[in-house]
Amino acid sequence: QVQLVESGGGLVQPGGSLRLSCAASGSIFSIHAMGWYRQAPGNERELVATIAGGGSTNYVDSAKGRFTISRDNAKNTVYLQMNSLKPEDTAVYYCNADIQISLWGGPRPYWGQGTQVTVSS
Repeated sequence: QVQLVESGGGLVQPGGSLRLSCAASGSIFSIHAMGWYRQAPGNERELVATIAGGGSTNYVDSAKGRFTISRDNAKNTVYLQMNSLKPEDTAVYYCNADIQISLWGGPRPYWGQGTQVTVSS
């Protein structure tokens, strides 16, 4: 079994910062791309940022210059540093990882349970 556990969400004032973490555990052979998505009430889940196994990154336009995604492969953990937060960043943030559980199979996507981020004064 593979689990992704997120942490670091909470309530922050506009202009503030939060750092989200997501740790993968269980029967893991290798982790390919990792990423963060978010879903606000009434909206579809949207991509925020991804990071490939080799470290290349991709961001949604609204996150560029404010958010930074990184990963620690030794800890099977991905991070999202969020600065200059805005009320429109309020959402449930979900961690995603493409995980290969054996040498013989391909990677498949796994999701965390989500962590609430609320930006409000």
